[in-house]
Amino acid sequence: MPRTDLTRRATLATVTALLLVSPSLGHAQDKPVVVGSKLDTEGALLGEMMAQLLEAKGVKVERRLQLGPTRIVRQALLSGEIDLYPEYTGNGAFFFQMEDDPAWHDPSKAADKVRGLDLERNSLVWLQPASANNTWAIAVRRDMAGPAKLRSLEDLVGYLKSGGAFKLAASAEFVESPAALPAFQKAYGFNLSPAQLLVLAGGDTAVTMRAAAEQLNGVNAAMVYGTDGAISALDLVVLEDPKGAQVVYQPAPVVRKAVTERLPQIDEWMRPLFASLTLETLQKLNARIVVEGQPARQVAEAHLRGLGLLG
Repeated sequence: MPRTDLTRRATLATVTALLLVSPSLGHAQDKPVVVGSKLDTEGALLGEMMAQLLEAKGVKVERRLQLGPTRIVRQALLSGEIDLYPEYTGNGAFFFQMEDDPAWHDPSKAADKVRGLDLERNSLVWLQPASANNTWAIAVRRDMAGPAKLRSLEDLVGYLKSGGAFKLAASAEFVESPAALPAFQKAYGFNLSPAQLLVLAGGDTAVTMRAAAEQLNGVNAAMVYGTDGAISALDLVVLEDPKGAQVVYQPAPVVRKAVTERLPQIDEWMRPLFASLTLETLQKLNARIVVEGQPARQVAEAHLRGLGLLG
């Protein structure tokens, strides 16, 4: 028998033996990556962008978007029911019962801390986060911010001391929780009187922002989350928090380590997407959904195409 035939038969026998030992070996790349997200608009948008990006790279994807609240989605990732979802760095403070650690108030330290803890304890990999910070914040009307030169909470202190008109619409939780308004007041050294507050039932930032936009009862400022979609649409400006009074909540892809081993380029793929997600960009993308009524899939595709990530 020719030597080439012997070699060919030996090779075929080896491949067959490998497939018998590990049937999934030949189908590893065919197994879909299950992308999940929380219930909120932003989570679903980020999940959809990650799903489309993976599909553009030839990866089969199964979507389980708007799966549930944080507790449900986190558990689904830990149990392997989903492979990947967008999470916020600051939630590591609660995942690991480390709320008092000052690291959560610093973007770089928070990302490093949750990355190390989750990899060591849960074999979960946090990829590079976006620069946007979806934390509690105070926003003011643009027609007030411009003339008063209000860019940060430090600027607000000077404005208040000079007797500037200020009235904040907020939830009872924001006003009373030590982690919210009291934390801002302590860090920056100001105190709002009852007359400077309009406390609204519930915690819906859409209501507080609308109060500021419509100047309800003299309101010109609102409790917001940093990346709320209606901020730019209602012509509000988020005041920066340079002293880090609030925990930092930067969105980032979190993926099971086994998936990163199967798709070692996933970090490289996701980096340009999340690098594009500045505070202003995420506000605008969210606004296209919650204000303009565009489908999340359409908004995701348009953004990815604009970045040249869909080929």
